[in-house]
Amino acid sequence: MHTNIRYIVQFVIIFFFGISLSYSQIKLTKNKDSDIKDTDNITMTAPDTTKIDSTKINKEFLKDNIRKKALDYISNDFTTETVTLYNEAELYFEDIELKAGIITINYRSNLAFAKGIIDSLGNYTQKPEFKQGSQVTIQDSLIYNFKNEKALIYNSRTEQQGVIITGNLTKRENDSTFYVDKARFTSSQKEKPDYYIQTSNIKVIPNSKIVGGLSNLVIADVPTPLFLPFFYAPITKGRASGFLIPTWGSNKNQGYFLQNGGYYFSINDYFDLALLGDIYTNGSWGVRAESNYGLRYKFTGSFSFRYENLINSQLGLPDYSKSTNYFIRWSHSQSAQSNPNSRFSASVNFGSSNFFRQSYNESSSPDYLVNTFSSSVNYYKKFVGTPFNLNASVTHTQNTNTDKVEMNLPSLQVNMDRIYPFAPKSGAKKNALQNIGLTYNMSAQNRVSTTGEDLFSGDMFQNAQSGIQQNAALGTNMKALKYLTISPNLSYREVWYFKTIDKYWDDTIEDVVTDTINGFEAFREYNANVSASTTVYGMFKFKKGRLQAIRHTMRPSVAYIYRPDFSNYYDEYQATLDPRDIRDYNKFQNGIYGGPSRGESNSIGLSLNNSLEAKLMAKDAIEDETKAEKIMLLNNLNFSTSYNMVADSLNWSPVRMTAGTQLLNNKLNININASMDPYAINANGSRIDRFNINNGGSLFRLTNAGLSANYSISSKEIGRNKQKTDADKNKEKAQNSQSNDMFGKKINNREQSNNKDKVKVAKLYNAVMPWNFSFRYSLNYSNMMGQDQISSNSLQVSGDIEFSPKWHVGISSGYDFENKGITYTQLRFERDLDSWHFSFNWVPFGDRATYYFFIGVKSGIFSDLKYDKRKIPDKRLF
Repeated sequence: MHTNIRYIVQFVIIFFFGISLSYSQIKLTKNKDSDIKDTDNITMTAPDTTKIDSTKINKEFLKDNIRKKALDYISNDFTTETVTLYNEAELYFEDIELKAGIITINYRSNLAFAKGIIDSLGNYTQKPEFKQGSQVTIQDSLIYNFKNEKALIYNSRTEQQGVIITGNLTKRENDSTFYVDKARFTSSQKEKPDYYIQTSNIKVIPNSKIVGGLSNLVIADVPTPLFLPFFYAPITKGRASGFLIPTWGSNKNQGYFLQNGGYYFSINDYFDLALLGDIYTNGSWGVRAESNYGLRYKFTGSFSFRYENLINSQLGLPDYSKSTNYFIRWSHSQSAQSNPNSRFSASVNFGSSNFFRQSYNESSSPDYLVNTFSSSVNYYKKFVGTPFNLNASVTHTQNTNTDKVEMNLPSLQVNMDRIYPFAPKSGAKKNALQNIGLTYNMSAQNRVSTTGEDLFSGDMFQNAQSGIQQNAALGTNMKALKYLTISPNLSYREVWYFKTIDKYWDDTIEDVVTDTINGFEAFREYNANVSASTTVYGMFKFKKGRLQAIRHTMRPSVAYIYRPDFSNYYDEYQATLDPRDIRDYNKFQNGIYGGPSRGESNSIGLSLNNSLEAKLMAKDAIEDETKAEKIMLLNNLNFSTSYNMVADSLNWSPVRMTAGTQLLNNKLNININASMDPYAINANGSRIDRFNINNGGSLFRLTNAGLSANYSISSKEIGRNKQKTDADKNKEKAQNSQSNDMFGKKINNREQSNNKDKVKVAKLYNAVMPWNFSFRYSLNYSNMMGQDQISSNSLQVSGDIEFSPKWHVGISSGYDFENKGITYTQLRFERDLDSWHFSFNWVPFGDRATYYFFIGVKSGIFSDLKYDKRKIPDKRLF
């Protein structure tokens, strides 16, 4: 009996010890009147003691502790084995975060149930927010299983790479897959989205893709007749490979077409590739390859190749034609951090001269209007520790009007920075001898001149020119009479050729024969000059008013230049049947660097530079000189001419004048240039050795002149009593220095794609609509041969107006006063539709008459959800 009593006592002790142990692990807090937050760390382990195998070690099914807290209370029910968290409840388990108004944890079923709270106003608040890693969903309620990590979510809302997905019921399989029933997805951030795609069920793989069944596009809650049998959208981070949906359209000449369709390859983080194509129902087609590449802190670049096979009209008709065009663009730039002593860069614009005029898929107005393309591939190397540097390049220049192509294959330059052989090893240079500096330059070129037709053929190298030129200069400067700066200089030039010419009269064919002689030949020439310059200041002071003074700065300069006669390099040949018709030539005259100079030059050069600036006091501080402001009245007014003392006639050269100023708070830039000849001309328009004033004219004869004026203004500058800071002025200056779009923008420009889902916030404009306008006036006068005519006279204007924060209208146009016609004109209309973007660009007349209409979703994920149409210019009329 004592034994039984002992067993009973032991059982009671163990039972109460177990209860006390349980209470030490779980703390019950139930205080609704305080804001104390209780955090409880427990390990959920509820094994069935009837099924414990004493021979095996039990393994817990949870890998981590559950951490939880709530604002009001945490209630534990030991009968049902549940825990309830109320008001701002939070639960943390592994990488899972769950926040809701109410969270209930069931130990038996290993489930967590979360829902919101209905407040006193009847609103459903504190909706459950479920987060795992970077994936976040907001829903009305959810049930989560800790054991298999699955969940059922009701009325959920989540965002995947800018795509907002909502659904009535979501089944979460794991952290990488979930299914949504009656799903809607959109990029609109509004509570009532502008649009959404509705589908019965979808499968979402976060950071990968969305796959769905039958889908319907709904706009403003109105279903559209647009259906897809299935839906697929990539939602990967960064770039992803995929198809590029083409643009469709039609025109009278090529019929229906599809443009810019293809496939985008996201090869890796450093390189991508897009292959696109165009096809027309009349048989025309085109292909395009575009690539971008880059390596951080090393280099960046882009490359594109376009090829088009174009057919005009129909076979058998008089206007039928066929052509093939191509164009290559390559841009490469090296980072400054990569190698400061070695640089490689490329800017290539090379192709058929008629590409931008004949292409059916080219809308760049600047490329169409320009008549010259140039390319350069350059390598620069600085030899550290020496004054030498090397520059090797391949260049190309192409005139699209004449189809003439010039290329340097290659060009090599070696330069030596100025060195001072007589300078002291330390300290400043104190005299003319120590200031003597020596520079050296060597240039080698192989130039090819050809046409687009002969390009890449064997004939293109027949007239190639090559040579090497070396230049050396020695100079110094010194002070004289305290205010004069004397600068003597000596220059030496030596040119090497490997081909020269020989001219002679051939009695057999009775004509001049020019032979090309292969072999090394060279010529050398030199000249000396000395210049004297100074600076003179003149001050005009005013005693009354805000204008305090005007300062006139003059910089006169006189230079004496001497060059000997190098006629010894010239030979003679008989030019006609008359033996007495002897003419001179030099065998280097067809060389790339020209030939030696002929005739002695002993001339004096004169120049005078002027500038005017004013000192203006502030309106509210006339007596405070510290608040004076300097205003430039005349930036420059320069005159230059020369007199050749050994010439037998026409000793004076024309006087060259340039002037420039800025007015209206530096908004109006005016530049003037003119050339004035002191000599008269005869009836044939040739200069004669008689001063114009002695021939019944004025002192100088105006031979040509030019005037250009640029003015820009915006609504931001029309403020009353607005004091602009230096930062504001610099910002406006940067904006004004940008392209004024005088020749229009790219017709199918989609800059809005860079803004993704950015939405402008509509604000009242207080009767002031933001606007900006730029004006450019150009006038050129020519009278070289007495023609007395205005060669060009035009005004161009470009402007933009925001009628509202989301309405943008722009225009680029002008008027040619000489030809009496309107210049290239482009009208631009843009509308921000929040999630959508609308644009219409129109060229109403001319040989580029066209339009481009676009409306589409801003989001990059749904960039193919668009409608665009373009009219191709009808080139048959021009």
